[in-house]
Parts: sequence; C-alpha cells; structure tokens
Amino acid sequence: MVKTSALPKYIQVSEMLIREIAAGHLADGARLPPERDMAEDLGVAVGTLRKALADIEAKGLLERLQGSGNYVRHRPVVNSVYAFFRLELLRGGGLPTAQVLSVDRLAKPADAPDFGPDTQGHRIRRLRSLDGGLIALEEIWLDGGQRNVIGPDDLSESLYHFYRHQLGLVIAAVEDRIGVAAMPDWTPAAFHLRAGQTVGYVERSSRNAAHEPAEFSRTWFDPARATYVSRMGKG
Repeated sequence: MVKTSALPKYIQVSEMLIREIAAGHLADGARLPPERDMAEDLGVAVGTLRKALADIEAKGLLERLQGSGNYVRHRPVVNSVYAFFRLELLRGGGLPTAQVLSVDRLAKPADAPDFGPDTQGHRIRRLRSLDGGLIALEEIWLDGGQRNVIGPDDLSESLYHFYRHQLGLVIAAVEDRIGVAAMPDWTPAAFHLRAGQTVGYVERSSRNAAHEPAEFSRTWFDPARATYVSRMGKG
C-alpha cells in the first residue's frame, strides 16, 4: 500500500476550508479568527495560512476587510481540487486523503461503460479517508491512451489534480449513480468492513472538456461514517 503524494499544505488548508464552508460549519458572513490564532489552531505557518486564504478569496469565498478581518462568503459552486468528491463525514465536510492499493494496466472490464478508445485501461484501487478516518474503497479506471504507464508514485491524493497537471486531462462533468452494493471480494484487510457486507455505492462516468468519456469508477463507502452530498444552486 502506497500513500500518494500529498497536495501542497496551503492547498490542503484551502480545500479543508472550502469543504467546511460548503457544509455550513463556517456560516455566511462569519468572521474568521485572527490569522495567527487560526494558523496555530491548524498547525501551519502563518504564511501557509495566508496563501490558503488568498486561494479561497480568489474563489469568492472570503472577503478581506482591512482593519476588520476575514469574512466568509458562501457560493454554491466552487472550482476546487475536490469539487467532484461528494463524500462527506456525517457531520459534513472532512479533508479527503488517499492510499493506493494497486495500479495496473489491464483489459477494460466488460461491464464498464465507454471511457475512451483504447482497449486497455489503468485500474487504480485506493482506500479513501476523511480527516484521517477510513470511509471508502475505490476502483478507478482511466483510458489507457492517456499515458502508457502510470505507477503509484505518479499519483497525488487528488486524481483530478493529477489528471489536470500531469496528463492535461480536465474532468468537466460526471454522472453518478447512487445505491447500495456488497463490498468487493478484493476488499483489503486494512479496511474495517469485510467483503460481502452491504454498503453505500457510487458508480461514476466522467467526461473531459470536449464531453468525451474519459474515466469510470466505483466507490463503496461506509454509511455509518460518511454520506454522499451533492449541492446545486445558482452562483
């Protein structure tokens, strides 16, 4: 099992704040604590926090008033690293992390929908956590034509970040089908649920900026620890 490359610390903080705002833990108009206090609470340098705050300000989620402080501004749709990661803790939010179980180049599964022209695909299996607690098992298939070889060390904790910056692939739209399913027979001992147990299930088909099929994935998640959330609204 390989822990994937962590995102830069300021992006981790930014993404955590974005998910906390989306979950309503930081209310619209709320004044954030002083930056030094906030940095200490988060265990990061003040400079790192300021880069994170600048990022969410650029995304329209923060208003910085000179001499007054930093104020939260809600927006229903935000372009963020985890914009398409819809699993949250039961209380809402939670910072996603990942551990790679395996990466293999294989013939595409017969039961998968179209996700590109190549006859082979890269199969990525991962454990997913929120705030350090295991919540899901993933199997992601990427068209083999995107790159000849992909290894565990190539991946970052956000696959869509890896796609964009390493492959030039932008996932622009996804279709999720939500239901229940049995944990697969390859469920690792590291996961707290066993093969055959009934859990929440998400099957996703993803398309690139040209609206072409690019990726297919399956996610099995523990409904006692996480829930699927999709927020929509006018910007």
